[in-house]
Amino acid sequence: MEISDTARRFADEGFAAVGEVIPPVDLEAYREIYDRLLSGEIESGDKRSDLGSHIPRKEGVRENITQIMWPSALHPPLLDLPLHQKALSVARELIGADAELDFDMMIHKAPFADTATPWHQDAAYWVDMPDHRAVSIWVALDDADVDNGCMWYVQGSHQQPLRPHRPTSDGKNIECDCSEDEPGATPVPLRAGEAVAHSGFTLHSSRGNTTGGTRRAYILNFRPAAMIQLERERGADHGLNENVRQVRNSGAAES
Repeated sequence: MEISDTARRFADEGFAAVGEVIPPVDLEAYREIYDRLLSGEIESGDKRSDLGSHIPRKEGVRENITQIMWPSALHPPLLDLPLHQKALSVARELIGADAELDFDMMIHKAPFADTATPWHQDAAYWVDMPDHRAVSIWVALDDADVDNGCMWYVQGSHQQPLRPHRPTSDGKNIECDCSEDEPGATPVPLRAGEAVAHSGFTLHSSRGNTTGGTRRAYILNFRPAAMIQLERERGADHGLNENVRQVRNSGAAES
């Protein structure tokens, strides 16, 4: 079967813009659910964390970089909207027909929070798998550019060995040595509703949000179904545990 240009770029560079994955007519529905999770109207329990917790917070900022794992488990109506199926089709184009959803998450940068996401490779967070195929579909719910925190990638870094990672200064996240001066470092601005896909081994980061607007991103990660099963057998479920299920079930009537 002939490989698409997008799949070729993904294979060669470790990332590829994939165009629109949420049509304009559906954007507001995603933003409304996203904001309900951010505000706490939809309870996220212990699945909410700060990816920038190693940096002192500014007054009025709850988290420097808000991360909420498993929004689709916390609020199952998300699965009735078109993104998950569209992203699955993209994932299967990029890594194979056996791709399935491994997990999803929200990463939010509030206005003027101005905290960069440390350079890292996602695989450094994960248990090692015999099949390394994995793709994250990073979806912009707002226009994303270098000033509010669009993604940066290092071209071809997925073809190199995993770099040494260390804990951030508070020990809650990880980072590695890299910068925007690295050869091949490339920003990927997106319009709202568009997405960029990256490999689990691709070096990436994003600047802090220095603008007065919000930067809402929704990320869906996919890998081969057999590897998801192996992960679960090893106890790795990216936070989909009984606490999440209890939160989801207790909030079902309010959804």
